[in-house]
Amino acid sequence: MFTKTKMSYGVNEVLLASVLGSFVFAIFAAQPLVIVGVTGPITVFNYTVYDIITPRGTNYFAFMCWIGLWALVMHWVLAITNSCNGLRYVTRFSCDTFGFYVAFIYLQKGIQVLTRQWEAGEAAAYLSITVALLTLMTGYGCGIIGGSTLFQRYVRKFIEDYGTPLTIIFFTGFVHIGKMEAVPLQTLPTSKSFSPTHERGWFIHFWDINVSDVFLAIPFAVLLTILFWFDHNVSSLIAQGTEFPLRKPAGFHWDIFLLGLTTGIAGLLGIPFPNGLIPQAPFHTNALCVTRQVSDEDEEHKGKTQRVVDHVVEQRVSNLAQGILTLGTMSGPLLVVLHLIPRGVLAGLFFIMGVQALEGNGITLKMLFL
Repeated sequence: MFTKTKMSYGVNEVLLASVLGSFVFAIFAAQPLVIVGVTGPITVFNYTVYDIITPRGTNYFAFMCWIGLWALVMHWVLAITNSCNGLRYVTRFSCDTFGFYVAFIYLQKGIQVLTRQWEAGEAAAYLSITVALLTLMTGYGCGIIGGSTLFQRYVRKFIEDYGTPLTIIFFTGFVHIGKMEAVPLQTLPTSKSFSPTHERGWFIHFWDINVSDVFLAIPFAVLLTILFWFDHNVSSLIAQGTEFPLRKPAGFHWDIFLLGLTTGIAGLLGIPFPNGLIPQAPFHTNALCVTRQVSDEDEEHKGKTQRVVDHVVEQRVSNLAQGILTLGTMSGPLLVVLHLIPRGVLAGLFFIMGVQALEGNGITLKMLFL
């Protein structure tokens, strides 16, 4: 998105969008377990609109702002008319299909990042591919250890929950060992702390646009609203799946109302529109599960025990805390640290998220069963 929109959206914009979503949904949402941020489909939407609009000479940020404002109205209409009652017809197969699609977007984005590394030379490209695959294997291995019988339970849980970020930190330093330090790797581009990537203010002058373009934004807002209605509700449904014994009920209509609010605010700030994240939302609920060991009643495994989910720690603190920590990454010192992360490592992170999402996806399990 940074490259295809010619630096219109950078790291700070994505971070601020994640902060906006986490603050609003952690404090006000009926279901605060759903992680809200910038998804793969909205990334595609943003640079597609850029490719369509900028050749016409239209102010891109003002146009996106009007898309957000129109979408705000449409979200509120959907919330007031109880449109989410239609979710009773959305089966788990539909959720798995969309999750399967999003997982492949992550894999495609990782490959796309690696294909651009040839701009820095062959050595940088091949090193980036190697580091990306090593990051994938290490991060995926941490997940395998979390589901195994190795080590004590608390050690396995720590490796499962924090293995991926520790892997990113390790391989960020790994590329500076020996002769690899001389290879000119491309890193994550950053800007000034708490400032937009583009030379502009945080508030968009939405009036700097032709009246015809204001109404031209309506069909794009319709597409965005349809995407968000399905994407966010599917994220919420998966995060509240039957495998998670949640006690508190959902509030889909209210959450769609809040999603419209964050969409409008994001448009005014000139940041990507946030919505429910797959696979982060179900991963968050899974991380909050408290398990216990029970006897296996299957005759084939008589005398053995199995671990089942006892309950889920339903609260608003974890979502809010990750938003506060994300806001901290917009500070100068941490932006310097983020700038050190090679893009090959980021590609590996995309691969981890894609593979883990595919592994637990119902479509994948059905294909393996066949």
